[in-house]
Amino acid sequence: MKNRFNTYDIICSVTELQKYVGMRVNQVYDIDNKTYLIRLQRPDEKCVLLLESGNRFHSTAFEWPKSMAPSGFSMKLRKHLNNKRLEKLTQLGIDRVVDFQFGTGEAAYHVILELYDRGNIILTDYNWIILNVLRPHTEGETVRFAVKEKYPLDRAKESNGPPDVEKLLEIFKNSKPNDNLKKILNPNLEYGPAIIDHVLSECGLAGTLRLVSNMNDKGFNIERDMPALVKALNMAEEMMITASKTTSKGYITQKKEDRPQNKDKDGPDFLLTNQEFHPFLYAQHQLLPHKMFDSFDQAVDEFFSTLEGQKIDVKALQIEREAMKKLQNVKKDHDKRLTDLTKNQMLDREKAELITLNQTLVDSAILAIQSAIANQLPWSEINTLVKGAQLNKDPVALSIKHLKLEKNHISLYLKDPFSGSDSDENDENDKKGAKNESSLKPMVIDIDLALTAYSNARKYFDQKRSAAKKQQKTVESQSKALKSAEKKTMQTLKEVQTITTINKARKIYWFEKFYWFISSENYLVIGGRDQIQNEMLVKRYMRSTDIYVHADITGASSIIIMNPTGGPIPPKTLNEAGQMAVSYSIAWEAKVVTSAWWVYASQVSKSAPTGEYLTTGSFMIRGKKNFLPPCILALGLSFMFRLEDSSISRHENERKVINLNDDIVSEESVVQNQEGVEAEDQEIVLSDDEDDDSADDTEKKEKLDSIPEATSDTEVKKTDDIVDKNDSSDSDDTDQKYPNTHINIEHDTGKITMRSNIRTTSVSNAEDAVEIDDENIIYLGDDKPIILPPLPLKKAKAKKNNKVDTSKKSEETTGKEKNKSDKQNANVIKRGQHSKLKKIKEKYKDQDDEDRAIIMEMLKPDGPKKESKRTNKKGNKTQPKLLTEIKQVQNKPTIRENIEKNNESDEETDEVKIAADTDILCQLTGIPVLEDELLFAVPVIAPYSTLHNYKYKVKLTPGFGKRGKAARTAVQIFLKDKTCTPREKDLLKAVKDENLARNLPGKVKLSAPQKMLKLKK
Repeated sequence: MKNRFNTYDIICSVTELQKYVGMRVNQVYDIDNKTYLIRLQRPDEKCVLLLESGNRFHSTAFEWPKSMAPSGFSMKLRKHLNNKRLEKLTQLGIDRVVDFQFGTGEAAYHVILELYDRGNIILTDYNWIILNVLRPHTEGETVRFAVKEKYPLDRAKESNGPPDVEKLLEIFKNSKPNDNLKKILNPNLEYGPAIIDHVLSECGLAGTLRLVSNMNDKGFNIERDMPALVKALNMAEEMMITASKTTSKGYITQKKEDRPQNKDKDGPDFLLTNQEFHPFLYAQHQLLPHKMFDSFDQAVDEFFSTLEGQKIDVKALQIEREAMKKLQNVKKDHDKRLTDLTKNQMLDREKAELITLNQTLVDSAILAIQSAIANQLPWSEINTLVKGAQLNKDPVALSIKHLKLEKNHISLYLKDPFSGSDSDENDENDKKGAKNESSLKPMVIDIDLALTAYSNARKYFDQKRSAAKKQQKTVESQSKALKSAEKKTMQTLKEVQTITTINKARKIYWFEKFYWFISSENYLVIGGRDQIQNEMLVKRYMRSTDIYVHADITGASSIIIMNPTGGPIPPKTLNEAGQMAVSYSIAWEAKVVTSAWWVYASQVSKSAPTGEYLTTGSFMIRGKKNFLPPCILALGLSFMFRLEDSSISRHENERKVINLNDDIVSEESVVQNQEGVEAEDQEIVLSDDEDDDSADDTEKKEKLDSIPEATSDTEVKKTDDIVDKNDSSDSDDTDQKYPNTHINIEHDTGKITMRSNIRTTSVSNAEDAVEIDDENIIYLGDDKPIILPPLPLKKAKAKKNNKVDTSKKSEETTGKEKNKSDKQNANVIKRGQHSKLKKIKEKYKDQDDEDRAIIMEMLKPDGPKKESKRTNKKGNKTQPKLLTEIKQVQNKPTIRENIEKNNESDEETDEVKIAADTDILCQLTGIPVLEDELLFAVPVIAPYSTLHNYKYKVKLTPGFGKRGKAARTAVQIFLKDKTCTPREKDLLKAVKDENLARNLPGKVKLSAPQKMLKLKK
């Protein structure tokens, strides 16, 4: 298969791309480390040039997958080429080197594309001084391709026209005797093998002709065929000149691959695969199937863009052939078995009849050998006696052919005694076609010495009857076996076609090369697999608004929370990212529970202030680290499905931030949420590698560790201050409408106390339950809600019509409530905290309920801390300003506008990037419904709490099971789910095993909900 340009292709492509001269460079992208895209435009036209080092260059109309962050070489090209005109596009000499000149005069830059050997792309200035090179190397001792070296233009070969007779004679003189004509000319001429084959065939020669000295011999004779060769080479030179002046059409030659015969298959019985692309339909290709295009540029673009899909089709064709071959083998095996059984029956019957007809002879032979054995003669002497008797023409001895005394058998040569002489008569009858069917052919038969002649005959008759029974059973089961094999083959062919279609539609997302998952609040979280990827994540992919997360342990993966909006990251997403960071570290193998920390992107730097060297994947963290609660080692394996565009609207807000301004949540939703969690608690280990821990203990740990906690010492202090300052009333006072309720959550890192002013009623009791607002619910790591008091802001709105000033009353009651709260907290306060409490009360004595509620809202990981301190001093005076800031943080327009203003110089605005990131995430869902049109499935490994609502999920904890086996077991469980639709089964089967297990952190223990365990059994 052709995969790179030759000299003639370069000439044709350079001629055709002259129409793009004068267009300005808009942007440069990289597809991979060898392939780059240059986007050109002018007022009425746009185009994209594709340059692949060593292989090709052409314009493209297809959408190629670009890297999310440009490489260093792309950045260098952007720096020097952006907004420059493409002034010149030329081929250096007749060599496979193309020069793209951008700009004029001293502002000119050259991009030199080398299309031979390993290839290269070189950026030079107007003096041909190398500014950047894709592949630095040295040729010989003097020519160096490196930065600040001058590009050697004299290396390019120059065209000297077609070779004359003297040069051709010199070429033939230096050639080897057995080489053919094509092998001699190709290395010495620049036309390429395709043109040489074409012109030779047009002039009555063939490239396979060998040099001969005799004019009468078949081959290439210099004296006889030299004029035809000169004519052919002149024709090749004319083709080169024509290609440099006019544009050429494009042709793709194809190969016809026959599909296996399948009567139930729709569509063509063959597959056409692209083999080569050419700017001319050569004589040797005219009989081959081919496709014609208006231009050579279009043909090349079509050839390479369909290459991946063609590989999938060829692989599917091979699987089809193997499946049909297996079916044919099953049929052949059955036919052969029936034939063998029939032959064995005939043979056993003939043997038995021959023994019966030669009963006396057989008994005499048995008696003779038994007598010799009874006389204890050695086997060698018995053999000697038999040979001696054969010399004396003894008929019994002459019938003995072999002695198989180790098996207690002898081999006798028996014939039909009633058929005349040995077979002279039968031979004559055979020739005449009138052979007597009742006659038996002579043959050598094994005789058991322990049996008589009749017993030996009966043994062969029994074998014949046994073979007849086997034949009958084989015939009866043949139809069933063939139907089963055909059904299995048709199912395999159907699955192959389905998987082929899915793989063609499968889009590899840019983040799949990393560890990744989508958080519960629809944030993309990615992590590096090794030191190189850690370095790449921070340098190329981390933006100023992103969050950097790392486990509090050496050698862990660097985790990035992609934050396109620039708003605050919710605590639950931070905890999930921290759990991912801990899981992808040595803590997984060691089974050690540890914590993680996060910092802003601006705190991560590659430069050390002390000047020390930082290795690849290591970074300097400036400022304070915000520590997260300890994370348990519990991941989940699941699948996300790519939705067709029309189905995306059904899954809007499927993953969203649950904050204090959402709509009202009913009691039923809370009850269902709790029931869902309880149902999932019943997990049973599917792997027998190690004993399963208690499911309840594991879930308790998970719930405990997933609770959002203050992420810095300052925030913890603020929380404690506010809680201790908060007023409380006696819990036994049933006349009061909203008695206080304490919710104490203890961690190893501290204690968080939440206070509620809502009636403590059972959620399951519908009569006494109070209507719950989303503003009064905080969802923790396990998705179980904690009910908080209604915001005073809501109470203010409700009492707006009364216009009653209750500030004095509240001040009076505050003093009374403080004394009660002091008494209550005295029993809860730990030893050594009394002095701290006094300082806190003195510091926050001017706060009221509304101030405290506002500050509680603002205590988020990246909330405005300075504003909080300001509000503590000013009190109620700054309340309108604080409310405005809270709304701005929640609605997130101000931060986005600021980012857009700071990045006005970029070609793509942040709004476009945010839309692109959001669109990618919205295309994927873990909760497909029957109405959805699904394109493909993507395996995902995420913290188990993230997969709470996913349709398919299993739990992964540290264990001793191999990753591949665990992944395959999980897929089998999903396939046996009763709710799994046929389309989902096809998509799950299409996922490759290596993609399933590559994101697992190490050896695992697989657990699944109880309902899935029943399906597995």
